[in-house]
Amino acid sequence: MNTFGTRFRLTTFGESHGVGVGGVVDGCPAGLPLDIATIQAALDRRRPGQSYLTTPRQEADRVEILSGLYEGRTTGTPIAFLVRNEDQRSADYSAQAAGALRPGHAEFTWLHKYGHADLRGGGRSSARETLARVAGGAIAAALLAQEGIQIRAYVSAVADVEVPLPYQELDLSLIETNLVRCPHPETAARIIARIEAARADRDSVGGLITGVATGLPVGLGEPVFGKLPALLGGAMLGINAVKGFEIGEGFAAARLPGSAHNDAFTTDAAGHVHPATNRAGGTLGGLSTGEDLLWRVAFKPVATLPRATPTLTLSGEEAVIPAKGRHDPCVLPRAVPIVEAMAALVLADLWLLNQGSRMG
Repeated sequence: MNTFGTRFRLTTFGESHGVGVGGVVDGCPAGLPLDIATIQAALDRRRPGQSYLTTPRQEADRVEILSGLYEGRTTGTPIAFLVRNEDQRSADYSAQAAGALRPGHAEFTWLHKYGHADLRGGGRSSARETLARVAGGAIAAALLAQEGIQIRAYVSAVADVEVPLPYQELDLSLIETNLVRCPHPETAARIIARIEAARADRDSVGGLITGVATGLPVGLGEPVFGKLPALLGGAMLGINAVKGFEIGEGFAAARLPGSAHNDAFTTDAAGHVHPATNRAGGTLGGLSTGEDLLWRVAFKPVATLPRATPTLTLSGEEAVIPAKGRHDPCVLPRAVPIVEAMAALVLADLWLLNQGSRMG
């Protein structure tokens, strides 16, 4: 399946070492103001080679809009875009071409399922495919912004280094002020040191990204099979290297009594009823409550290590993965815009679905 969404749909195509990676957004309403620079800015936050902490692969990731945009507005027709690959080094993957299976990578399952696959740089399963999600997500975010909905994500933990404050006590305007996209400066410095240490040890580290969506109306989502937390969780777990998802109190809720976890209701100054707290993370019964949507995503350590790694071929022969290839010692900083993009795709889809759910 290469298409995501129901009303607002993104189809992606391309491989890591092919001609390029791109996508088609279908279902975006006509007349939406959309600047190519907005899409490019999102891609620049995800692209490789943006700092010494990331993979040294150099890709400008310049987006080409092929259709669906005219004089700065969407036309209502499919929005097709392409980003051309420029810095492939397919020779670094000669061991995979010879049948060696990289631990923690997709060759084992892909070869079992398909029998044949483009294994250069991970092929279709490479995280390079996520640039199409970021571009599509930028379009979705532009649509949501028209409704006052904003999505922000940030690195909240790497390995054993964690931001000590909840998001309400952080200045999220600081996310882009450091290399690791952490809005807590002291923790950001410690995270940088932790990633540098992993690189020096020829190892890798994982961590957590926290996402927050504000400005949501009450009622986004469907009550049974299209629940907002289920769709958001599926979107997050579909990101490369993600191994966990939680919303609101998440797994911590399992240790609380109901009296401590329930969000009591109160009224604001205008007399509107709303939850007094937000332990549920902005959803009830699968629908948005109008409170901040809060979630966390857990990323595993990067599977490819800059060291020779013993392994097997699919036929059971011993092999070695050489210390080649260019990889991030930690994917978290570059994954922040991917988390934001996937959330935007979910929320834009649900917002469009919600437009026809009520009479009068």
